[in-house]
Amino acid sequence: MANDYIWSAQQIPGVKRNLALIARTIAKYEPVSMLVSPDDYDEAVALLGGLTAHPFPITLVEFATDDLWLRDTGPAFVQGSDGQKYAVDFNFNGWGNKQEHSQDALVARIIAKQSGAIREETDLVLEGGCFEVDGHGTAIMTKSCILNRNRNPHLTQQEVEAELKALLGLRKIIWLDGVKGKDITDAHTDFYARFARSGEVVVSRDNYQASPDYAVTRDNIARLRNSTDADGNRLEVIIIDTPDEIDEAYEPEDFAAGYIGYYVCNNAIIMQGFGDTFADKKARDTLKKVFPDRIIEQIRTDAIASGGGSIHCTTQQETSI
Repeated sequence: MANDYIWSAQQIPGVKRNLALIARTIAKYEPVSMLVSPDDYDEAVALLGGLTAHPFPITLVEFATDDLWLRDTGPAFVQGSDGQKYAVDFNFNGWGNKQEHSQDALVARIIAKQSGAIREETDLVLEGGCFEVDGHGTAIMTKSCILNRNRNPHLTQQEVEAELKALLGLRKIIWLDGVKGKDITDAHTDFYARFARSGEVVVSRDNYQASPDYAVTRDNIARLRNSTDADGNRLEVIIIDTPDEIDEAYEPEDFAAGYIGYYVCNNAIIMQGFGDTFADKKARDTLKKVFPDRIIEQIRTDAIASGGGSIHCTTQQETSI
């Protein structure tokens, strides 16, 4: 569960409660597996309310991590042309060696073994939050993250694209510029744009003019509106504004205040709320229109947001084959 590298001792209990809330909410719709430090095992069981007290079981896998961002440290699951399940290990390096990651660098390998998937190796260095795919050959990625000397200094954009197309079954990559150094991730795609389905993209818009993301999100919107997918179809862009208000207990410069860091699970969307009544409702209503066949679960995970991440950042879906 939560590690004390980023958060203070006072913040960690809230982070752990948030992680347990995410797991309990997802377990209404599908099975959940969580990595947990052996020292935290009993506490995790208590916070989860038991491992079998939910519609779907929660499995705890004992492994001590450096941090909690499984979207970045875990593997990306894909189905190969041979019908087998593969777990792509993208060689997590602490977002460009910005943070201790000796344990996190092993997470993809641990999960591949735990899931019974075939571990797929690559020379690329990146994180799961760097890219968003539509499942039909199109991806959105940020240059500031993947085409960064702190990840892939010896590779050209063309070489990176060729490898990613082979690994993820892509035919087209839409590049957003992002911004280097704004946060530890160098601007992950999953904070900016998410595919709802082929041809339809949900994007975040920051309306706080002093924020670096004010200009970045508007550039993203313009670029995506002028983009086509792998089949040549122009993208439909659905905008969700960031909240105007967050809990005053948290520092705004470190707080990931955005609604598109949701997790898509069987029959539901697990999304964040921030206590901004108007913005929370507007975002929830928008996602309900985008995903009319799914239940929208909106939960507060402010402690996790204070570390710069979202529900999506703490989770990784596993392909069912």
